[in-house]
This record gives sequence, C-alpha cells and structure tokens, in this order.
Amino acid sequence: MSSFHARPTLSQTILRGIASKCPRCGKGKLFSGFLTLRPSCDRCELDYAFIDAGDGPAVFIILIAGFIVVAAALIVEVKYQPPLWLHAALWIPLVLAVTLWPLRAMKSLLISLQFHHKAAEGRLVSRNHP
Repeated sequence: MSSFHARPTLSQTILRGIASKCPRCGKGKLFSGFLTLRPSCDRCELDYAFIDAGDGPAVFIILIAGFIVVAAALIVEVKYQPPLWLHAALWIPLVLAVTLWPLRAMKSLLISLQFHHKAAEGRLVSRNHP
C-alpha cells in the first residue's frame, strides 16, 4: 500500500472533513455544489458511492443552532424587551448564519468519519446452531 493511499489518522480525517476534502487522499474535492457530492475523488478516484450521511449533519446543526438562537433570544428579551419586528430582524439572519454556514463542514466531517471507521449498513450474519 503506497503512502498515497495509507489509512489516515483520526486527526487527519477530522481536518479533511472540516476542509471538505476527500477522506482518503485529502486533496480532492468532496462536493461539486453547496451540498451536492461528486461521484468520485478527482485526485485518487475514490468512489463516493459508500457515502450515506443521511440527516445526521442537519440534526446536529439544528440542535446546536437552536440552543444558540433560543438562548440569545431569551437573553435579549429578558434584558431589553424589544418589539417583535426587532426580534425578527435579529434572529432570522442569525438562524441562517448558524445553520447554513456550518452545514457543509458538518456533512463532510461525518462523511470522513464514516470512511475512517469503515461504517456501513448493518448486515445480518447467519449462524449455524447445533
């Protein structure tokens, strides 16, 4: 096995995921659009057919963003009691920023971790009983 295809360490996997790079070589791009995956790596030709991030990235982002926005909105409401239009002006852009900005990085991080840990669908194993 060449060093080009050597198994990356966990820290390399995390950095490659956050940077939206190929989980194997760390050089090729993972996405062709904002969240659209390429069919394969343009450098090492790793087939991305194994990828199944599902709704995991969105769930993590929603939970984290919800905590941030709700906490900030409660603090502002209790301290300043602004009108509702000001709440909308403050929190709608914040919701967009804390959900869309990290979504791509979270999706690629989960894909890289899936590759690193060789995660796949569960399979039933037949066992011969005496």
